[in-house]
Amino acid sequence: MSFAFNEDQKLLAESVDRFILDDYSFEQRRRTIAMDGGFDKKNWERFGALGWLALPIPEEFGGLGGSTVDVAVLLEGFGRGLVVEPYQSTIVLGAETIALAGRVDQKKSLLEKIAEGKKLISFAHTEPRSRFNLQHVELTATKDGESYKLNGEKAVVHNAETADLIIVSARTSGDIRDDDGITLFLVDPKTEGLEFRSYPTIDGLRASELSFDSVVVDSEQLLGGLNTGLNVLERVIDRASVLLCAEAAGAMDTAVKLTVDYIKNREQFGQPIGAFQVLQHRSVEMLGAKDFSRALTYRAAGLVDEGSPNDRARAVSAAKVEAGLGGKLIGQEGVQLHGGMGMTDDMAIGHFFKRLTMIDVLFGNVDFHRRRFSQIS
Repeated sequence: MSFAFNEDQKLLAESVDRFILDDYSFEQRRRTIAMDGGFDKKNWERFGALGWLALPIPEEFGGLGGSTVDVAVLLEGFGRGLVVEPYQSTIVLGAETIALAGRVDQKKSLLEKIAEGKKLISFAHTEPRSRFNLQHVELTATKDGESYKLNGEKAVVHNAETADLIIVSARTSGDIRDDDGITLFLVDPKTEGLEFRSYPTIDGLRASELSFDSVVVDSEQLLGGLNTGLNVLERVIDRASVLLCAEAAGAMDTAVKLTVDYIKNREQFGQPIGAFQVLQHRSVEMLGAKDFSRALTYRAAGLVDEGSPNDRARAVSAAKVEAGLGGKLIGQEGVQLHGGMGMTDDMAIGHFFKRLTMIDVLFGNVDFHRRRFSQIS
């Protein structure tokens, strides 16, 4: 498998790098986080104009039909600048779920608007007691005539407070950990009985805890077949995990560069501390961890689109493990080599460490994916 970018991917990488360099500095990012909703709506409009929102959406529904590798190139660039706009929730999770499971009329009415930046989606699957188990769904959807009543809770739902629609997984039959019996719904966040408790996360994003109290959802708002949501969730989460790893690769790249630049310029005992061999060795370890994680990420990105389900799952878990291990090593070393300054909010390195830490626990941490990898035949 070749990891060389084609011409379109090179142009995409250059355009996102230019955006980060010119318009998404560390200080600009801090101002963006403080905005209403936690992101800059002008940036979102710009993403739409550049075609970044349309990138993974099928061509027949107003998109560009890009591959997972194409999106990984974009997300790696986003990782270099710690972009906080809701690309993961709206495009990677939301649009992908609609494209896989939606009816033709749902795809026509939603995907083109998503590609144009006119509709934001949130993805509510994680629950307070679900940990990383996709099949653990306690929120229930009970049939009531031509509609369903949703009751239960969802946890750590990113960008729910700004979403136009929320994709919600619910149990329509079976026990709370059964593979069968999970159904996906499109829910209007303004529906009566749906309550939000929103908060900032440590990595600069926004999330919410959702409470459903007899929330009425019309049967037309089903997304995919009844009781068959797990297969869709597995495919969507595997792809999202790979793209998180791509974001981590970009974040690790910047963290390594920030650290190397700092030790080259920080003087102690009459010379740059980067002249000490032990710090050079630690920098090389950081660089090696970043490159290894990136290689596994792009291998997994290729297999998400072309590999068998087992090959896809093993490659995704391998990439996620290495992103977690590499992110931890690079984040910790970066902060330590910056000294006490690395712990302050004014230094960028600490923010990269926070994001890398959160990427590790999203969609399964190192221990979870090691176990998953070993169990796939």
